[in-house]
Amino acid sequence: MFLTRLVHGANTWAKKGLPGYCAFCLSPGQTSGGWCQECFAQLPWNANGCWQCKEPLDVGDIASVQFVCGHCRENPPAFTVATVELLFEEPIKELVHDFKFNASPRAGILLVELMMSKAPSYLGGGLLPVPMHTTRARQRGFNQSRWLADQLGKRVKLPVLTAECRQQLPSQRTLNRNERAKNLVGAFHINGPLPSHLTIIDDVVTTGATCQALAEAALRAGAKRVDVWAVARTPLVHN
Repeated sequence: MFLTRLVHGANTWAKKGLPGYCAFCLSPGQTSGGWCQECFAQLPWNANGCWQCKEPLDVGDIASVQFVCGHCRENPPAFTVATVELLFEEPIKELVHDFKFNASPRAGILLVELMMSKAPSYLGGGLLPVPMHTTRARQRGFNQSRWLADQLGKRVKLPVLTAECRQQLPSQRTLNRNERAKNLVGAFHINGPLPSHLTIIDDVVTTGATCQALAEAALRAGAKRVDVWAVARTPLVHN
């Protein structure tokens, strides 16, 4: 019942953008972020994620590996730590879809505010959005990661850096972790110089392959530490 109310409220808010009301349940008197405290508390928070990549873990896993998943223990990623505090579940899933495929600025701003509510304590010297191939960008009309980075950069007062996607990648939606990684070999290029520490910005992290490939490119271009900050994480425990 509550989830249904959240989704309905998110859809209504994305269409009308009513000021002074919670974005999710439409009750009056929301906080400055655009939501009431009850809805904020019941969002799908990624409370038990791996410390490094934020893949969701169950309680038994956390007790045994100290918050680090098996993938990160066996093959440590090129990025140091990820901040991805929400799960890609409703109503976040609906907001991301409205932002990404309908270019809804209202949905985008709410996602930015949710990211800011759980912002990393240190972001380094710049934000690096995941780049999009020019053909894909023309088809969609905008790069959602760049849009998020521009909005976040204004709030945290950091420059937004630029990377290049040199391959027109096929859809990654049906691919597993290894297949995604193979797709992304050599996909990204960055012209330095870069700050010694920077943070990648993305909307949804699925396997982490995109952030891994971009982090590797940033390290090749001169960065010493790369972190990740994204809206939501899709659990893929078995991939």
